Amino acid sequence: MLEGIGGLIAWPLATPTKPEDVMATQTMSIGGIHQEERASWVPMIAIALGQMIMSFNVASLPVAMGGMVASFGVAPTTVATGIVAYSMLVAGFVMLGAKLAQRFGALQVFRCAVVLFFVSQLMMTFSPSAAVMISAQALCGAAGSVIVPSLVALIAENYAGRQQATALGALGSARAAAGVLAFVVGGVLGTYIGWRPAFGILIAASAIVLLMSFRLKPDRGRPDVQIDLVGVALAASAIILISFGFNNLNGWGLAAATPNAPFDLLGASPAPVMIVLGIVLGQTFLLWTHRRQAAGKTPLLPLEVIDSPQERCAVFALFAVVALEAALNFTVPLYIQIVQGRSPLATAIAMMPFNLTVFFSAMLIVNVYERLTPRQIGRYGFALCTVALVWLAFVVRNDWSEVPVLFGLVLFGIGQGSLVTLLFNVLVTASPKTLAGDVGSLRGTTQNLAAAVGTAVAGALLVGLLSTIALGKITASPVLTPELQAQVDLDNITFVSNERLRSALERTNGSPEQVAEAVRVNTEARLRALKIGLLIMAGLALIAIIPAGRLPNYLPGEIPSDEAAAKNVSEESRQGPWEGEPHE
Repeated sequence: MLEGIGGLIAWPLATPTKPEDVMATQTMSIGGIHQEERASWVPMIAIALGQMIMSFNVASLPVAMGGMVASFGVAPTTVATGIVAYSMLVAGFVMLGAKLAQRFGALQVFRCAVVLFFVSQLMMTFSPSAAVMISAQALCGAAGSVIVPSLVALIAENYAGRQQATALGALGSARAAAGVLAFVVGGVLGTYIGWRPAFGILIAASAIVLLMSFRLKPDRGRPDVQIDLVGVALAASAIILISFGFNNLNGWGLAAATPNAPFDLLGASPAPVMIVLGIVLGQTFLLWTHRRQAAGKTPLLPLEVIDSPQERCAVFALFAVVALEAALNFTVPLYIQIVQGRSPLATAIAMMPFNLTVFFSAMLIVNVYERLTPRQIGRYGFALCTVALVWLAFVVRNDWSEVPVLFGLVLFGIGQGSLVTLLFNVLVTASPKTLAGDVGSLRGTTQNLAAAVGTAVAGALLVGLLSTIALGKITASPVLTPELQAQVDLDNITFVSNERLRSALERTNGSPEQVAEAVRVNTEARLRALKIGLLIMAGLALIAIIPAGRLPNYLPGEIPSDEAAAKNVSEESRQGPWEGEPHE
């Protein structure tokens, strides 16, 4: 149903099928013409910049990978640990951040978090070691855990109606735009100056965000909001254990503990045990939340934002698409900088089509909401991601600038950008305005846990595949004798360039023929590991079509009123989630 005049369109929450639903819809208009007061877009600049500084920070890490590896003398997976540390802290404490925003006011906590982000970027820019870098990212994650839910609450406070839907789309586009800028700016600075200035820019940017925040509407805190400390402990522990476990699967062992594991459990690796324990704690958190809400106390996460099947499917789908994006964003820079030994600028150029496509898709997908339902967009989006990843697995070679590879990245970007904006809108639409901050925290938890898991799994998967393939080829090669193998550490095979491999083999008594054979094995193993990794990612994208098929089947609209949201949940519980949905 569309109502409008002069380009103003009102979207109802769902197609009404009952008289009372029609009455509820008609209360949104006067004389059949939707009345909507347009607000200034200047406050949105501050909100968008708040999103961009966070996204720029984490997107700059893969671009700076080569520089950090050289500066700190660490493996690429250590840089990935910085990404995981950031995402882990955001995901673990974003629900606490939402409650702090509700209790003390979103604007006040937003400003405090921006100051904390400023401090973290000072540490990042001048970090003398990898440990300080990881600590800076953890502090940045703590700031992000407050900024993420505040952004959604600030949009709900400053905008309504069609402007609100546009603002939500702009928030997703700001994230994509920051990714584009991070690759361009980080690539240029990393190639000609160094990796540190890219983070130094964020020092000035966070100061600008703080100044512009004074253009936002002040909101009042609610001192009556309770903070569930037990829920905070359960949620944070679950997310940290899951993230930490996935991040160390390769180093500590997938099943049996390796020598690198800090301890073992009867010979078993602690990494999978952490993952299982984290999942158990996550279920315990949900049980505790149900119990607390039934007792009339304020839960850490209101169950209204995840209780319907559509909302749960939106969360699963959002987790899948962000994890796939994180895996691809780690895989491509790893391959270009570490494997090919090319510059950060080459990485930026190779990833530019993907990042630009994500940016424009995230912004323009709003224009098809009037013609396609969330379920249709979700299915099409994951289908595109699947086709793109399969295509990349078959066409990728040692040159990412090839047109077929760029086509695959663009195709994936269309699906990914469309899905992130869509799924965020589905979550926001299904909840009342008073829960906007909680929806933001749910989004932040899902996206950042997915980013941590996606990055960690991509690193563990690719290194594990490389190790298995390389060891098999080395063992089968008659040229690489056991004597030469004994001089090389085969227990810690990781991604290295051919130049570094030659330098390492020059310190052995290997002949030129043996060195050439080892380089050939390394080249073939890396490419095969990459192809298999992309196929596995394509399989995950294909599986994600299942939750996408359970997304709402109506044309989305603005954040509903509390009464409309309550009516929707009540009707859904009585008639089932798909009754009266004729759009398919």
